[in-house]
Amino acid sequence: MTTPPLKFRHDWTVEEIASIYTLPLPDLLFRAQTVHRAHHLATEVQGCMLLSIKTGGCPEDCAYCPQSAHYKTGITRSDLLSLDDVTTAATQAKAQGATRFCMGAAWRDVPKGHAFDQVLAMVRAIRGLDMDACCTLGMLTQEQADALAEAGLTAYNHNLDTSPEFYGSIITTRTYEDRLDTLARVRQAGITVCCGGIVGMGEERPVRYRLLQQLARLDPHPESVPVNMLVRVEGTPLADMKPEDPFELVRTIASARILMPASMVRLSAGRMQLSDEAQALCFVAGANSVFLGDRLLTTPNPGTSHDEQLLDRLGMRLSVTAPVAGVPAHAGG
Repeated sequence: MTTPPLKFRHDWTVEEIASIYTLPLPDLLFRAQTVHRAHHLATEVQGCMLLSIKTGGCPEDCAYCPQSAHYKTGITRSDLLSLDDVTTAATQAKAQGATRFCMGAAWRDVPKGHAFDQVLAMVRAIRGLDMDACCTLGMLTQEQADALAEAGLTAYNHNLDTSPEFYGSIITTRTYEDRLDTLARVRQAGITVCCGGIVGMGEERPVRYRLLQQLARLDPHPESVPVNMLVRVEGTPLADMKPEDPFELVRTIASARILMPASMVRLSAGRMQLSDEAQALCFVAGANSVFLGDRLLTTPNPGTSHDEQLLDRLGMRLSVTAPVAGVPAHAGG
């Protein structure tokens, strides 16, 4: 029997989002946890692994990104990995408890020809391991999105990063509409959408309200919403940015959970800057996914053993199977 689609709001006003985001923290966490338990298992998080399959030399000028060709960050450029290398990495990720394997390539848009054919082969190999397969490759044509869907791609990541108004302060080589157009092509192809943003790039709270509004306006909501804390990398324009208050990350995650109840909210980049206690608050706020391993593309990550120890201390665990998009899992208490 097919589960009927869940009905959620897509018309949140900035004022409503601000009133949620600025609630006293105990009230915000209680509301977020109540929503979370109605749609997800409260003691489980999905383990994901993210691999850079083509590193450096990206022509975009995203101010946070060490892979941009515009900045000198010490990143070594590398060509597309081989199918065998990616399959081996995915097999190891599965052994470490990951049920989702994500591949990132430093492209502005997906090239045609052999490189794209290789990516399609990688997707098929990962799906053959009974894992979710996610890609973030830049902008797509509809033909490419359809080909990825046919290969079995589970999800496509294409973040909005920030609000439309603040976007030009961070990126000038690609428009906000370009990003929305790619997301529309992904959705048209029948691939689930992974789309989120970054906290700590110098934005004020109203910028976060607008980002959350943009994400919640997508219909249906993104099945996956990664929330990143800026990782300050020497050589990028944001290298000297003041560290963001971790409570702002917690508030962003909790607000995302309330606005997009069934989405997987992913505690993503920047965890090396967070204490175990701050990460625990993120889980209480509704985050139910983490990236395993000691690298996230080109930036440091806590490592699988640390995550296992933290989850064990919290009485939580990694999900044994990948969640099914759009099908709620009730905690039963």
